Amino acid sequence: MNQLAIAALSISVIVVSIFWYKRKPTSKAPPLPPGPLGLPVVGYLPFIKQNLLVQFSDLAQKYGPIFSLRAGNKLWVVIMSPSITKEVVRDNDLVFSNRDVPIAAQVVSFGENDMAWSPNNSGWRKMRKVFAHDVLSNMNLDGSYILRKDVVRKTIIDVYGNKIGKPVEMGDLIGRCILNIILNLLWGGTIEGEEGERVITEFKALLPKLVGLLGKPNMSDFFPILSGLDIQGVKKDMEIILQAYDRILDVAIAIGKKKLAGKVMDQGRKDFLQILLKLKENDEDTNRAINSEQLKGMLMDIVVAGTDTQSTTCEWAMAELMNNPEIMEKVQKELSSVIGPDNMVEESHAPKLPYLRAVIKETLRLHPAVPLLLTRFPTKDSTIGGYSVPKNTTVFINAYANQRDPSIWDNPLKFQPERFLDTEEKLDFSGNTFSYIPFGSGRRLCPGTPLAERMMVHLLGSLLHSFDWKLPKGQTLDMSEAFGIGLKKNTPLFVIPSLRLSNLNLYA
Repeated sequence: MNQLAIAALSISVIVVSIFWYKRKPTSKAPPLPPGPLGLPVVGYLPFIKQNLLVQFSDLAQKYGPIFSLRAGNKLWVVIMSPSITKEVVRDNDLVFSNRDVPIAAQVVSFGENDMAWSPNNSGWRKMRKVFAHDVLSNMNLDGSYILRKDVVRKTIIDVYGNKIGKPVEMGDLIGRCILNIILNLLWGGTIEGEEGERVITEFKALLPKLVGLLGKPNMSDFFPILSGLDIQGVKKDMEIILQAYDRILDVAIAIGKKKLAGKVMDQGRKDFLQILLKLKENDEDTNRAINSEQLKGMLMDIVVAGTDTQSTTCEWAMAELMNNPEIMEKVQKELSSVIGPDNMVEESHAPKLPYLRAVIKETLRLHPAVPLLLTRFPTKDSTIGGYSVPKNTTVFINAYANQRDPSIWDNPLKFQPERFLDTEEKLDFSGNTFSYIPFGSGRRLCPGTPLAERMMVHLLGSLLHSFDWKLPKGQTLDMSEAFGIGLKKNTPLFVIPSLRLSNLNLYA
């Protein structure tokens, strides 16, 4: 295309854009939410900053708890209050139950054949039902406990044998433990020995690249007309990663099918792949039968969603406890009282550890793993907060802002687990209290919440009961945040463990 043609096309796009911005409404529909003006064609994109949490907070100060802006061809609406959140996730949940799916997510979800990104259709509802009632039933969670316990015990043994008195990068320690737990849950009872170790190593190597691509701004998402060009190579890079994952999943599924056919599945180590394969191969109920793409999509969801969010939360919890030694003391006192000096923490102890569970809840209040919940994408024109939200608007719900709202939370910036104990309001992970939605709400509530809660209580409880922790001499604690898809610590947390239990046989 010559320069004249490019110029003509550019002028045409600008004229159409100006007309779009200045056209008068033809109905009595409410106006769009207020917001900052942008430039023709690109909208507000040139002014969007890396830390959206800070920028959205600044814009809310000027425009109120619901505002809008244009990002390329996309209209964004940002919600910053619990009451308006309720209008979306409860009053109009069905209309707002789809996602605005970025290109990278389209690829990694096997063409939106998963639970995180799939639209609200029969396939998505089937996967949610299978995951909640088959994979994560209380019976199956209890049955797979040995797979989680093995990894936590190995982590405790590793700290005892190799890290006592030495600075430990807590995010790395916890992150490796969580990923090993997740992969052990996926197929620890199916793929064992050297083959299992090889699969885990390959998965670990690819995961940071995958998460990075999901969080990378992609011009093709803002200007769909450019999607075929893949200017930044995001789609191509994600396809390469998915091909590698697909090979791993094919190997795992082939081994699982062989064991299933030979009826040699280890019922004492019942993993998720066993459950899903048995359902896929044997269930004649079409309301529960899943296809190959859905099977792979569900396995990928468990890895991607489960690993990063839980490891980030546990690292933040340790940082807050190091920053609040009096709270650390209360947690360890509770652990000593319930567990005793001659036992290790088990998942079954969780109901008797309310203060530890309150620490995790308070961590998720201040540092939600996904501070801007995955977007909502209305299927028809709606009115929210007194303003028009047109069909196919990208809607952000700011859980971070809701959970720090000073009109609802006393001393909202203070780490205070007691707020989850001294209240008549049921502050849990159900998403029914819209000032506290760390796992989302409504139809899009995270289905893995029961598993996540079990894992975090068990791992944190084990680390805090087994060891005392202190900062390296002369080191100050940095509590600043780094915004991405998740909300990580800006700098890694280094701490030094020392033995807490006198019975050394417990560390063997």
